[in-house]
Amino acid sequence: MDHLEQTDVDPRAVLEHLSRGARADRLVHVRTVPAREGRVVPWPTWCAPTVTAALHGEGIHTLWEHQGTVAELAHAGRHVVVATGTASGKSLGYLLPVLTALSEGTGAVTGRGATALYLAPTKALGADQEARLHTLAVPGVRVARLDGDTPGEERRWIREHAHYVLTNPDLLHHTLLPGHERWAPFLRALRYVVVDECHVYRGVFGAHVSAVLRRLLRVAARYGAEPTVILASATVAAPDELASALVGQEVTAVTADASPRRERVVGLWDPGRTDDGRRCGTATETADLLADLVGAGVQTVAFARSRIGVEHVAARAREALEARAASCSGSAAPQVAGYRGGYLPEERRALESSLRDRTVMGLAATSALELGIDIAGLDAVVIAGWPGTRASFWQQVGRAGRRGASSLAVLVASDDPLDSYLLQHPELVFDEPVENCVLDPENPYVLGPHLAAAAAELPLTPEDARWFGPGLAGLAEQLVVGGILRARPTGWYWARPDRASDHVALRGVGQTVQIVDGRSGRVLGTVDEARALSTVHEGAVYVHQGEPHVVTELDLDASVALVVAGDPGWSTRARSESTFVIRETSVVQPWGAATLASGRVEVTTQVTSFQRVLSDGTVIGTHPLDLPSRTLVTQAVWWTLPLEELALAGVGEAGVPGALHAAEHASIGMLPLLATCDRWDIGGVSTALHPDTGLPTVMVYDGYPGGAGFSRRAFTEAAEWLTATRDLIGSCGCTDGCPGCVQSPKCGNGNEPLDKRGAIAVLDHLLSERTVVVPTR
Repeated sequence: MDHLEQTDVDPRAVLEHLSRGARADRLVHVRTVPAREGRVVPWPTWCAPTVTAALHGEGIHTLWEHQGTVAELAHAGRHVVVATGTASGKSLGYLLPVLTALSEGTGAVTGRGATALYLAPTKALGADQEARLHTLAVPGVRVARLDGDTPGEERRWIREHAHYVLTNPDLLHHTLLPGHERWAPFLRALRYVVVDECHVYRGVFGAHVSAVLRRLLRVAARYGAEPTVILASATVAAPDELASALVGQEVTAVTADASPRRERVVGLWDPGRTDDGRRCGTATETADLLADLVGAGVQTVAFARSRIGVEHVAARAREALEARAASCSGSAAPQVAGYRGGYLPEERRALESSLRDRTVMGLAATSALELGIDIAGLDAVVIAGWPGTRASFWQQVGRAGRRGASSLAVLVASDDPLDSYLLQHPELVFDEPVENCVLDPENPYVLGPHLAAAAAELPLTPEDARWFGPGLAGLAEQLVVGGILRARPTGWYWARPDRASDHVALRGVGQTVQIVDGRSGRVLGTVDEARALSTVHEGAVYVHQGEPHVVTELDLDASVALVVAGDPGWSTRARSESTFVIRETSVVQPWGAATLASGRVEVTTQVTSFQRVLSDGTVIGTHPLDLPSRTLVTQAVWWTLPLEELALAGVGEAGVPGALHAAEHASIGMLPLLATCDRWDIGGVSTALHPDTGLPTVMVYDGYPGGAGFSRRAFTEAAEWLTATRDLIGSCGCTDGCPGCVQSPKCGNGNEPLDKRGAIAVLDHLLSERTVVVPTR
């Protein structure tokens, strides 16, 4: 591919070059997202002169319409969420009212007539906001970033003097709220709370953050403050519902993006195939495309799903570019760098600077780079595998073209059921609205511990139902029975000597297991206890930054897995057995002879053995394990069909287990099409005869205690979900089932038995039953 100057980059010409020769059949769909003109509104008259001067000094003289709308609503004291595209200037919409209030508050006797909190899901995003605010340098407004690394002396200064505190939900939960008395002057003046990138707060994590925000508003009310909450989000469906679920109050949504945009060309890419018909490695294909684009002078970011994937993509692209440079009389190869979590702030700043001056032409990054980090000016994006949701997809696509130039994005499909389906149905990528962010703020497994933390902050009373919902009294009484709270005539009080907030991990449910190098004592990573049983059991092969390690001991009491570095020559795969008990059926929907239901279930899983597997898939040994079973009470969706109906579908009794198992796997793989989850957030079981239903049953459940809302979404959209599942299996070109349709990377039974044709027959019959009218009695 010939080198293209920056000003000459034409997305269509680049795509044409990429898809020549051996790659001619890999570009399966191209869509152009047209350009859009911007719409401006007048500068608000109420904006403080110091703020106006600072922004004008940065060259910002006009507002896009959505920025002005957000600013006016927030200035009027109305909770608001702005959900517009990447690089649409969401932050300016909230900075105008926030900085104006802070600037005007500097004239108060205390010097802090108004304060504000900014909450970001990542440290990097908070650091970017801090850098921008320091650049603006509004006179008299003191901005400070507070996170787990902030020294004690600096924390004291922030409490006593800062106007605008940039932090995260974790620190709010562990530090500010438990010590709210020390923050009293700050909280008394709290005018605004900004919740950035709020679409990240979904599922169980979202339920945790919702509880933290409600605790914050409750404590602020104790000091006489009623802050206005401003939320910013990527484009999501029903952002007002998401925001209202997070804060427990009515929130107005602003969704009409009025910023200008140049055209984007987006391609869907099916990697090459191996001799046995399997799709080639997604990371390898992504690295090759990254190298070709960078070699042509097209500055590109490639998104990978994991840190290991980032390092692989960056390393392979560098090798390819260096080889080409060596063949061209030793000319210097363009630079390619990796960008992932764990980098120091100075490393990030240096990398961002190198991107701006184009000394770094290629970047491999994790999805953390979606979240507003300032890397303006890229020409192209390559995405290694469907990122899970349309919201994430469009966030990643939007990382290119930020200088007002046309841009290119290429999605490289992975060997996954949903990716396969989207290649065949591009309209689901381009023509469907983005997904709902699902969270359940009243999940008792999440809310209960937060009620205990709230009681430790201020005694709980029945009136606090305004913050925590109508289930407050019942949950509080359960905590009393457990000895966690003490009931008194004036309310419920924290009854233990330890810190209530220490018992809640916002980013997970339950204990985490540390993975420790047994020789050096270095902590390599962590894994939640449930996944530890299948991934870091004794004898498991654990890969860290591309280097294999063997687990020598799993100590669940100490929450530690000890590993030693070394490549044994095989990988490992855990095998498990699962059973489920239906505790409560919440809703039932007859589909002819079939039944669709949703409710509360108890899933018991035990890892019983593990296999040693060679790189070609050959199993060279199976070894028993003696591990505790794990019981999960959660929400699920399930469907049943009588044996005689399965026989009518052409599935005999002997073929039922394999057909149901294959249908279960494929339906798990397809649920992320409708809900903001991935297959690791959900689980499934199937059986030819379940004691609670008395029938062949397939179930998909939320993989978190109490549920996360995913299975409820599946029940609501069951017809679309199961139709897509059937279409996926039927359109896959394999003979007996593959990772692109019915095989699962997390199957506890080693993907046995599986019957692809049986699954198609069962799903066809199930969906035909949906049209049968059931007579009412």
